Parts: sequence; C-alpha cells; structure tokens
Amino acid sequence: MAEDFKVTPWEVTGDIDYDVLMKKFGTTPIDDKLMKRLSRYGEPHPMLRRGIFYTHRDVDVLLDEYEKGNEFYIYTGRGPSGNTHLGHIMPWILNKWMQDTFKCKMLFQMTDDEKFLFKDLTLHDTRNMAYENALDFVALGFDPEKTKIIVDTENIKTLYPLALRVAKKVTFSTAKAVFGFDGESNIGRIFFTTLESAPAFIPTEIEGKPTRVIIPCGIDQDPHFRVTRDVAPGLGYPKPTMLYCKMCPGLSGGDKMSSSDENATIYTTDTPKQVKKKVGRAFTGGCVSVEEQRQNGGNPEVCAVFKYNYYLFEHDDAKLNEMAEKCRNGEILCGECKVALTQKINVFLEAHQAKREEAKEIVDKMTFEGFKW
Repeated sequence: MAEDFKVTPWEVTGDIDYDVLMKKFGTTPIDDKLMKRLSRYGEPHPMLRRGIFYTHRDVDVLLDEYEKGNEFYIYTGRGPSGNTHLGHIMPWILNKWMQDTFKCKMLFQMTDDEKFLFKDLTLHDTRNMAYENALDFVALGFDPEKTKIIVDTENIKTLYPLALRVAKKVTFSTAKAVFGFDGESNIGRIFFTTLESAPAFIPTEIEGKPTRVIIPCGIDQDPHFRVTRDVAPGLGYPKPTMLYCKMCPGLSGGDKMSSSDENATIYTTDTPKQVKKKVGRAFTGGCVSVEEQRQNGGNPEVCAVFKYNYYLFEHDDAKLNEMAEKCRNGEILCGECKVALTQKINVFLEAHQAKREEAKEIVDKMTFEGFKW
C-alpha cells in the first residue's frame, strides 16, 4: 500500500506512521534496555519516557565510549526562516536535559544559507531570523560556557574546508536518491547537506582526537545525517550518533506544527490574548454537544489539546492519565481543557519571554570562533 505521508528535511505532509518511517530510514527503536541504561545517569526526560524521542542510531555505542571516559558533544540547530514556535523548541528542551545530565559541550548551527536556498527569502532576512531564533535557544538556559552558536554565513571560513571534504565523497546520484533533487534544483541545494555535516566533525578538530557527537533532532532531518554518517569513516571522523523525535503536533490536529498555519501555531512571541484565541480554536476529540460528551466521553488520542499536554506541558504521568480518563468518562469538557492549557502556555511564555530579553546580553558571547573553545 502506498504511503499517505511524506517526510523530508523541507516538507512534512499527511498522517505520519512513525513505525513505518523508522523502518524506511533504518533507525533503531529506543527499547527498555536502552531506557534502563539512560536511567543510570538520572531520571529520563518525559520526552524519552513517553516515546516522543523514539528512535536512534548508535546511542548505545556513544554510551559505551562515555563509560570509558570519552566525553562527547551535542549538536543541533535551526533553519531560520521565521519566528520560533513551540514545535521548534521541543527538541531543544531535550538537548538542554542532555547537556545538564552529561555536562556536555554543545554546538548550535543556524543554517541561514539553507533557508536562503530553499525559500523565497533574502540573506538579510535569514540573518535577522537567525539572531531572533538564537534568542529563543539561549533563553532555554543552555550553559553559556559550554555552548557555541554557529551561523553558516558568518562561520563559513571554518565550515567550508570540512564541507569540501564531505562534498568530494558524495556523488550527485546519492544526492538525487536521498533528497529527490532533479534538473530544476539549484546547485546550492545540492551542496547544502555538506554544510550541515560539518559541525558533526568540529568536535574532533577542537579536541585533537576522535570525539563523538550526538544529534537530538526531528526525524525529518535523517536524510542529511545518513549522508554524514556514510562519509565520516572515510574522512577519519566518528559517525555522529542520532536521537530522533516525532513532530510536535499542531493545534489544528495535524502531525506537525507548521509556520504556514499561523492560527494553529504557538510562537514564542505570542501574547496571552493570541494564545487564548488559538487554543480556543484547537481541534479536540470532543462531542458535538455537552450532553453527548457527558454521556459518551471524548477521545484524547486525537485531541490537539491533550497532545500539547502530552508532548510539552504535563510532565506528571499520573496527572496526564487522570486527564485522559476524565475525558473518556465525560467528566471534563473541551472548554475546561482549553482554559487549563491556555494558562499553562501563557505561564511558560511569560517566563520564556523574560529570559529571551536577558538572552540579548549574552548571545554574542556564545558565538563560535573556530577550532577553539
């Protein structure tokens, strides 16, 4: 049967079957054995415990090396094409947990060049958005002494020699097969994945010895890093370890929050009034009338409001389960859940926006400056 969804680094559509996607990409599920191993280092983050981060490449190998005394780096990033929304920061929150748990150094790449090549934006646009997005990243509380921000067009002198070495190992046939490029694709797009590969190799250059990186990110980015992993041994670098999450759902009920649907997307700069309006329109699993819902209950599995709690805003499993049961039993109505979620989001955003202002004072100090720390 043909798949009714599409997942690429630049486009996610349809109802995603994450098990099918995992098999298609050839990644490994995070099983109980790996979870128990991660538990040695502290309480696993709810996103791991709930299977939001659900598949990986070589996390067990990374932990083997770590337990031998070999430290690793974290690497993640953002393609700056607009304002940051909650779907963007979801994987960053897991990155923050990982830095706190393992005391790692971290590289955060802003691919302003990518968004110039793939969207109708100027370099001025993407550079400005890189700064705005970086404020949201910094506001989450990453250790400023252990975290560096790479902006591709600003740090190209460091990235380009590494990208060239990757480019020499990747054929056009591979690029077409992995990314679906055709005769209408501009040649910048074809070259871009080499620049996303480069930060995976920077830790080895900094440390002067083979140094592993882990990349916690959305599973839509896997095509880039399959290429990175394929070429790494031939260039003398360890393969990057991958930790992949599902897409953060949108308020309209879709599998991925999308910047193109502003009414169903919560941005980090939204006002309390905007949040209330957007959550008020959210897709739910409720019935047509109050009477029917009291009698038959709702369906939390399809409810965007419940999913927001599941993914981001309710870390207590007992409270989450109670919420689901009350929904199914008709003990709580959609309006009540929307009011509660609105309050949670606005409490989070009030604190985040304050930290975002404070980030303006330190973001420049976190700028990457080449193979030194």
